[in-house]
Amino acid sequence: MNTRFSSLLVLLFSCTLLYAQKNAEEQAVVDEGKRLYASEMASWYGTDIFLERFPEKRNDIGGYFSYVANGVATCVFFSKSPSPRVLTAISFDSTYSVNSAIVDTSNRPLSSFETDMRLIRTSALELVNNDTFFVYYNNTNYNLIPLIDGNSKKVYILTAPKESGAVIFGNDYLIVFNEANQVVSKKRLHANIIVAENSTENKVDGKDVVGSMHTHLPETGDLITSTDICTLMLYQNIAGWKSYMVISEKYMNVWTCASNSLAVIPRPADTKSNEEKTKKKKNK
Repeated sequence: MNTRFSSLLVLLFSCTLLYAQKNAEEQAVVDEGKRLYASEMASWYGTDIFLERFPEKRNDIGGYFSYVANGVATCVFFSKSPSPRVLTAISFDSTYSVNSAIVDTSNRPLSSFETDMRLIRTSALELVNNDTFFVYYNNTNYNLIPLIDGNSKKVYILTAPKESGAVIFGNDYLIVFNEANQVVSKKRLHANIIVAENSTENKVDGKDVVGSMHTHLPETGDLITSTDICTLMLYQNIAGWKSYMVISEKYMNVWTCASNSLAVIPRPADTKSNEEKTKKKKNK
C-alpha cells in the first residue's frame, strides 16, 4: 500500500468518525428535547386536571413534578408534610388526551426515584428564587423540568410567556446535580431572550407566518438546543409553524414541525460573508 493511498484511507476514516459523532450529537439533542417536551406536556395537562377536579387539595400540595417511564408520562403532586407523600398522580399516553388520562388518588409514599425528582426540582426552584444568576423578565414564568437518566440528574429551566401571542426561546438554564442531589453546576444555555411571534395572533402583510428563526451566538453552540426543541414542540401547532430555523456560526438547523425532525446543514459561505458585511456596516 503506497503512502498516498494510506493517507487517503486515514482521511476517509477520520471524516467518517467526525460525521458519526456529529450525527450522534444531533440525535442526543433531539432525544433530550423530546423528553423535556413529554414531561412538560404531562405538567401542563396534569395541573389543569388537578386544579379542576381537586380544588380542595390545593392548600395541601407542596409541589409537583413530571417524568416519563415506559412510554407513560406522569405528573405527581406531593404533600407539604415533612415526609412528603403522593397526593395524586395523573398519567398520560402519547396523545395526552385528558379523556384517557389515568388519575390515581392513592395516598402513598414517594418511590426512591420520585424522591430524587422532588429533591432536585425543589433545590432548583430554591436556587432560581435566590440567585441573581437567573434573570427574570416581566410577564413570564419559569418552567422547571427535572430529568433523571441513570446517574445523570438535571433540571432544565425554560422561560414561558404568561399571555398568548408570543413564543419565547432563550433565557433558559441547565442545573446539574450529583448522585447525592447536590448542585454541581449551573449554566445559561442562551445568552439572551428571543421572542417569536405566534402567527395565530399576529400576521405579516395579512398573511399567517408559517415559520420563524433565531440565531445562536458562538457561546450557545452550533446546534439547536434541547430547550429549543421542547419549546417548538409545545408551541409549533399553536403558532401555526411548518418549520423553524436556528442559524449558528457553522450550521443551519432546520426543524420540520409535522415530523418533529431535525436537519443540520452547513452554512453556505455567501451567507456568512453577507452577515459579516452587515456587521461591518453597522460598526462604521
